[in-house]
Amino acid sequence: MFRILIKHIRRKVELSEQEVVLLETFFIQKKLEKKQFLLREGEICNHLTFVSRGILKSFMSDEKGQDRISLFAFEGWWISDFNSFINREKAILNIDALENAELLLISFENYERLTLTIPVMDRYFRILYQNSLVTKDRRLMVSNKSTAEEKYLSLVRANPEIAKRIPHTLIASYLGLSPETVSRIRKKLLFQ
Repeated sequence: MFRILIKHIRRKVELSEQEVVLLETFFIQKKLEKKQFLLREGEICNHLTFVSRGILKSFMSDEKGQDRISLFAFEGWWISDFNSFINREKAILNIDALENAELLLISFENYERLTLTIPVMDRYFRILYQNSLVTKDRRLMVSNKSTAEEKYLSLVRANPEIAKRIPHTLIASYLGLSPETVSRIRKKLLFQ
């Protein structure tokens, strides 16, 4: 499980072999079964989670009980309710597994210790946060000025695995579209 994390980190910053060995001591391993929750709304998010295998989703439920998906996290992605994690507040997000998953978790205390013990990890996380902000800004822009088909194409181009591994109803929720609209778009694209 750590091999994927180390590879991910080394794409952004350099780590010595000694730092790699030390890094592993800050994480715990966890497995989730499909549909099992990692976090429920109202709990404190005590970990940042790295996905080594599987897919997780974060979502909120609206007043009608409809799930509004905010993120799909594939292998090599991080997921959490970041506000809850950093500010030690109750989570507003739920996180569960779409597939059986293998995860690496780092607690708030270990996250703080890690960035002090291996200073390059502070830079690594800063790069992740910057990229996350850029991605969220792009998503907002695409959502506000694109047609349904453009939204779908933008999502699938950015991550082709989504169309293969995630049901169209969940993709629709993520894009803010109806499942029927996503079905029509997929059918149209198949016949082009």
